[in-house]
Amino acid sequence: MTPVCQQTKVVQVTPHKEGSVRQEPAPEAELADRELADRELAEFALEHVTVHFGGLTALSDASLSVAPRSVHGVIGPNGAGKTTLFNVACGFVRPDEGRVVLRGRHLPQLRPHHLPRLGIARTLQGLGLFEGVSVLDNVMLGADHHARSGFAAALFRLPGSRRAEHDLRTRAMEALDSLGMAHLAAAYPGGLPYPLRKRVALARALVCEPSLLLLDEPASGLGADEIEELGLLVRSLGERMSVLLVEHHMDLVMEVCDEITVLDFGRVIAHGSPAQVREDPQVLDAYLGDASLAEEGTA
Repeated sequence: MTPVCQQTKVVQVTPHKEGSVRQEPAPEAELADRELADRELAEFALEHVTVHFGGLTALSDASLSVAPRSVHGVIGPNGAGKTTLFNVACGFVRPDEGRVVLRGRHLPQLRPHHLPRLGIARTLQGLGLFEGVSVLDNVMLGADHHARSGFAAALFRLPGSRRAEHDLRTRAMEALDSLGMAHLAAAYPGGLPYPLRKRVALARALVCEPSLLLLDEPASGLGADEIEELGLLVRSLGERMSVLLVEHHMDLVMEVCDEITVLDFGRVIAHGSPAQVREDPQVLDAYLGDASLAEEGTA
């Protein structure tokens, strides 16, 4: 019989039982298959992303994959490329090389205004709240394009506007209530303490009911008790959506994340569970020299 050549997978033949053989994938083919499976199963992925700013390379061949209903953290020393990575994920920066992938779909022209209709929401370090309107109206303005159209229709009393406004208002109140903010719906952001203003910004992101939430340093400016509350909140969000968390607070990241990607000088130097990352020699060297991540988190 003429042997058949298999072009789709390289195999190795290894002894199995006496008188028989077992075919196993070659290491390189097995790795490629695993990477392909990870991309297909991921909610969101950055694949081999490189970003140059003039002569500076901010990201170099950086990849990560965010699983559905999980919290994926991105950490690294100052200047590691975290902000650039977040801006690529949000569509603020277009990579020079590599791909942005959402649920297996390549997004070559991703822009920030595309995010809501793609099921992506984000919070930024600059909260961007409107001081002259109520907390509730700020949250309603974070809804997706069609919901905002309904809100505009209500403002101009267009046909069908009452139902659209009612639906949007209900969603906004539910988002506020989920963050313990419903009683402040009529307040104005300028009169609230900073931690509560951050919650308004988060409610505005949640009102569009995203499947992917991008959080840029949500713990900045918060005290220890507030960071602990934030950790519980992020963990609960990860049970119903995918969360990509870029953060400096190591103890928060180690507590809430399912997986962590570590950047240094624009490159991914480690990836894995919090326990794996905590013990990785490259991570220890990049952050602390001989000290431990636990000691750094405490400090």
